Amino acid sequence: MDRVILPSLPTERTRGGYIDRLCRRYPFLSRFEVGKSVLGRSLWGLKLGGGEEAVLYAGAFHAQEWLTALVLLRFAERLCQALDTGGSIAGIDCRRALLGRGLIIVPCVNPDGVEIALSGAQSAGDLADEVLRVSGGDLSSWNANARGVDINHNFDAGWHIVRQLEQSQGIDGPSPRRYGGSAPASEPETQALTALCERMDLRLVLALHSQGEEIYWKYGDNTPHAAELMARVLAMASGYELKTPSSIASHGGFKDWFIERFGRPGFTVEMGKGRNPLPAEQLDPIYERIEEMLMLGVVM
Repeated sequence: MDRVILPSLPTERTRGGYIDRLCRRYPFLSRFEVGKSVLGRSLWGLKLGGGEEAVLYAGAFHAQEWLTALVLLRFAERLCQALDTGGSIAGIDCRRALLGRGLIIVPCVNPDGVEIALSGAQSAGDLADEVLRVSGGDLSSWNANARGVDINHNFDAGWHIVRQLEQSQGIDGPSPRRYGGSAPASEPETQALTALCERMDLRLVLALHSQGEEIYWKYGDNTPHAAELMARVLAMASGYELKTPSSIASHGGFKDWFIERFGRPGFTVEMGKGRNPLPAEQLDPIYERIEEMLMLGVVM
């Protein structure tokens, strides 16, 4: 069966069209709206499988890290193909792997930010002038949402600590990157993802970022004992290195909140190497290197 053509850039239009075509081709793949962004763009979730033990993969928290959305969409299609034909990924029978289990993929947590990074400030609508003011007209480092808030600093896990660290670096208001907002979970994108986690029985979460070829697995005293072993399995499959975040990256993230809130495994994977945004030409080599890791996360 021919592949659905993955767009080279995950704009709102091309991303939505790709998801539409996937869902038409594979009726067992369901799409649902996780929530809305600041500007009213949909945060789409894709669901495969059933059962109570679901895993959540999420990407594009940061605008310049849009390649993570393409990697997750590629994985969704590969998994659909294998389920449709009775095939396997990394030697794992996909139909058997998803018996009694589910996978939810939110490929783009920050659709406004990705649109700003790819299409310019005009895509921010009524907030376009504010985006230009905050960025000084240079969008090359824009990682935030449309309000200048870094989604991965906005989760309620050590938020006050990371806020002090931001202030120590002169970040005291909306910024292209690393401003955690006026309060924890102040942003609709953050609220949508945490609400999804609250209503689902999630076994683990994996947040896909770029870059560094690193895996982060620990946060505070609520990190489950099994998490380190699981992280080592993911590292062996990908060749990525286990790391502990420091300074301004050590709090406020999605996996930090999930671990603290539920006491279940959460992982941040920094895919690829280079300078963000990683070019679309890196999609295939990055994906091929981490496909086994993504599949193992479904079954662990």
